[in-house]
Amino acid sequence: MQFASIAMYLTPQPLADATAKLWSFLRHYLSQAGLTDLPETLDRTLPYDEAWLRSDLLLSQTCGYPFASRLRGKVRLVATPVYDHPGCDGPLMRSFIIVRTGSSLRTLEDLRGTTAAINSPDSNSGSNLFHAAVAPRAREGRFFGRIIETGSHSNSIAAVVEGRADSAAIDCITYGNIRRFNPGHVDGVRIIAETPKGPGLPFVTSGDASDERVFLLRRALTAAVKEPALAATRATLGLVDFAVLSEADYEPLLSLAGDALPQLTA
Repeated sequence: MQFASIAMYLTPQPLADATAKLWSFLRHYLSQAGLTDLPETLDRTLPYDEAWLRSDLLLSQTCGYPFASRLRGKVRLVATPVYDHPGCDGPLMRSFIIVRTGSSLRTLEDLRGTTAAINSPDSNSGSNLFHAAVAPRAREGRFFGRIIETGSHSNSIAAVVEGRADSAAIDCITYGNIRRFNPGHVDGVRIIAETPKGPGLPFVTSGDASDERVFLLRRALTAAVKEPALAATRATLGLVDFAVLSEADYEPLLSLAGDALPQLTA
């Protein structure tokens, strides 16, 4: 049995339901095209980052920075989704830098020496793009007073609201999803800046996948954005298209924040 996991945007619940419907369509399309041993449902048991290097991987979605830094050559790039959330620009996306609503912090310069929350050190949207935004203001590779790791964008928002952190960078897709489906979670924060933009979260398949399989997966994704019956599903996901990018398009993410700024702590 082949393996499929699309787990980057699954909360709030309407997103999980819509993602399941998207997979149901893709599975039917691939089955009609002759692929066998397709899973009935997406895997929900394995952590998303453990899915990427499975030898039986058919389809998954990864973060841009891990793809550029450690997955290139080990997985095959299929396509990058195009979302219509504010902050997205075709297959490119950015993060919103947030602070508490009542905070006196107004500009990026005001964040010097403060505590920043990141979801994960290898997150493009929560860490890499955040670093890139403040890198020009760093002094000898130092900017923040402290960095805490929260494990998710949702937890980073909570850390800012609760005062455990002064700021965080939340990718525009996650922020848009929360604003639509769980607005109370962001009522206590405001946006003070946007990060530079970069290529979004790509769909990938196993590294030994044939050109024929990659082409078929691309055809299935293209069909999904044209299928009238999936209009409500696409609207829930904010999905409008897929773009085929190259590995070279992701390479700039490796140097976006500058080589001398691994932590940006004061």
